[in-house]
Amino acid sequence: MGRAEMGVAVTGVGLVTPAGADEHAFWAGLCAGVSMARRCDELAGLPVDFACAVDGVDLDEAVGGRAVWRMARFVKMALIAARQAVADAGLSPKRWNGDRVGVVLGVGVGGVSVLVDNLRRLDDGGPEAVSPLLVPMMMPNAAAGEVAIALRAHGPSLAPATACASGATAIAVARDLLMSGQCDVVVAGGAESVVTPLVVSAFAGMGALSRRTGDPVGASRPFAADRDGFVIGEGAAVLVLERTPDAYARGGRPRALLAGTGSGTDAHHPTAPAPDGAGARRAVEAALRDAGWAARQIDHINAHGTSTRLNDAMETALISELFPHRPSVTAPKGVLGHTLAAGGAIEAVATVLTLEQGLVPPIANLDSLPDGFDLDCVVKEPRMQDAERALSHSFGFGGHNVVLAFQRAEPDGPRRTAPGVLAVD
Repeated sequence: MGRAEMGVAVTGVGLVTPAGADEHAFWAGLCAGVSMARRCDELAGLPVDFACAVDGVDLDEAVGGRAVWRMARFVKMALIAARQAVADAGLSPKRWNGDRVGVVLGVGVGGVSVLVDNLRRLDDGGPEAVSPLLVPMMMPNAAAGEVAIALRAHGPSLAPATACASGATAIAVARDLLMSGQCDVVVAGGAESVVTPLVVSAFAGMGALSRRTGDPVGASRPFAADRDGFVIGEGAAVLVLERTPDAYARGGRPRALLAGTGSGTDAHHPTAPAPDGAGARRAVEAALRDAGWAARQIDHINAHGTSTRLNDAMETALISELFPHRPSVTAPKGVLGHTLAAGGAIEAVATVLTLEQGLVPPIANLDSLPDGFDLDCVVKEPRMQDAERALSHSFGFGGHNVVLAFQRAEPDGPRRTAPGVLAVD
């Protein structure tokens, strides 16, 4: 069986996001089309004092067990999302061959808050006050490592860092591990939690963040004429990926098919996208080639849509040029803010749900497009659409561009009931 005939299926998803800490709350929040941005006490006094933070869930309680004390916030969110995804897929580490299970979790920065806290300890109490757990708690690969431990996954464990494309890169790498035969199951996604004064001040200083301090809910405005920057967010999303024949053989049901992936690099600037969108275009065209699709076959695009002037202008030109048939476009960052490394994975799940539910969530805070922006943006309320093929765009600092191509999975009998949430020892 060849690569194209074999295919890869998404059989489970899990999320912790500003819109909710499970799939159903996330989807309801995304479809409501209202931003989750709010003022944050930890950012009080800064030029930008609001963010899209994860609320309403006790992460320590949700993780449980004795291991929680050694985990940074981004790791806890990744682990919760991973457990949800594995349970949703109807799988259990107690029953699978862990040697054939891989973990790929993209993280851009790691445990910034842990680092800052230990710098204070060093200043106040000297070297003896620094936690011996500082390095394992702050390192970006801690999420992949802890998830592998919890899920008894002994296959490849990787932590790609391609900035805001990291979650999408992880999913692309996971597909390669499956198609090459190195793994039978891969748990893949992204996580990030850097809503801290240090990081927010840095982003604000470089002019990347919206300054709408008087209207946080209206600040994230993808593709709007008056957009002025992104709203920082946090979260995690994980997908369980399997070869499609294997998923059916065990009695699972694909929620969507990952038909292709593509990457391209701007090689232009550390933070600004190439104005001509050449790297992003290469990623789109590579994903289409990998899937064996023509551009005209794309029904829906989940845009990167950061609400920054440069990205949205570049992405609009890209979509308009490559897809003149005007597929529907949404941009989850209007609701969720920019969750950085988690964004590509969260938006991959949103794309899966759009194909599965036949519903496109609206872009928050978008009333009208600038002159020359010829996109079919979904606004105000969700749009029913029987989409079969969709792309999810992720573009990151450093010029990293990753595009995921998803196809609707055909129904194949009743969905299996998932086992209970997996415990962490």
